[in-house]
Amino acid sequence: MASDLADPLAAKPLYRAVKTSRLFEQIVQQVEDSILQGQLKPGDQLPAERDLAQRFGVSRTAVREAVKTLREKGLVEAYSGRGTFVTNGTSQAMRQSLDLMIRINPLEGSANLAELRLVLEPEIAGLAAARIEEQLLTTMREAVAVMSRNLHDPDAYVEADLDFHLALAEAAGNPLILSLLDSIVGLLRDQRSRIFNVDGGPERGQYHHKRILRAVEQGEPDLAREAMRAHLKQVIADSSLLNKK
Repeated sequence: MASDLADPLAAKPLYRAVKTSRLFEQIVQQVEDSILQGQLKPGDQLPAERDLAQRFGVSRTAVREAVKTLREKGLVEAYSGRGTFVTNGTSQAMRQSLDLMIRINPLEGSANLAELRLVLEPEIAGLAAARIEEQLLTTMREAVAVMSRNLHDPDAYVEADLDFHLALAEAAGNPLILSLLDSIVGLLRDQRSRIFNVDGGPERGQYHHKRILRAVEQGEPDLAREAMRAHLKQVIADSSLLNKK
């Protein structure tokens, strides 16, 4: 399926070390240029985070931020347990359109996003409970552990939260579902970042994440749907608290 970058890099190095204060932006630019020039093609897998950090001469934090930006631009997709792959660009227009719809009318857009999640994610959780493999269960467990350790660190908590939900989407075993959820990942990140600032929000989120994980581990689709539905209702309730401020 995906080709490895070892051969292209061996033939002709794609990257050069970066030396400015906003390192991640230059990493994004270099990877984007490689895609536009055809050096990186749809389906190509990016090297692991550690390898990219060594090739660019930066920290893994800068690489992580760059990959997050590339995902939001629709240039790559990250799959839990598998890696990060160059996309064919078809989801970028959808992502930009959805972002614009939300930002034009934030209150209404936030309500629409919550409603969309209520339609999609309980069934995603149910499918995941019936189909998940051990590798993605490990990803979910690790995400829950990271969130528990970072109840006062919004960046770490939110990224682990996204990993948790994207692992569920991948476990559902339907690439269209994963692409759809990935197309709104930027919106989900914004929503989670806001809710993190609600008193008790992270703790309530963790209660529900653990319920969802338990249902998926037990292979109980109905319980997984119920747990996800309860989680999303909690998200809506916390969002309403923010809107009243």
